[in-house]
Amino acid sequence: KHAENMYYFSELALTLNAPENGTAPTDSRRRPDQRLMENGRWDEANAEKQRLEEKQRLSRKRREAEAARATEDGTPYDPYKPLWFERKKDPVTQELAHVYKGGYWESKEKQDWSLCPDIF
Repeated sequence: KHAENMYYFSELALTLNAPENGTAPTDSRRRPDQRLMENGRWDEANAEKQRLEEKQRLSRKRREAEAARATEDGTPYDPYKPLWFERKKDPVTQELAHVYKGGYWESKEKQDWSLCPDIF
């Protein structure tokens, strides 16, 4: 009903970004720029998006600098690894895929998000 007012999205599509209590602080539904946009605060949303992108760029530059220093010093460097997934070769397609390695549901049950980085 009234789909024309919601860009003809299905009910499922309209609720995919709905906030949910108890999710990780890195959950994309917590993106502050997205919330601002959904509330019609376009200028603030755009400024927040720019801030988040710059934060991501700085984080990547820091990791690259750490890797370069480790290479120069000859010390081991442990590259960034996602918390909940690992890259593995799919036995059928032979392509690299991100496979869930566990831990998320246990952290959610305990509400222990201490391993999560500050991405927002």
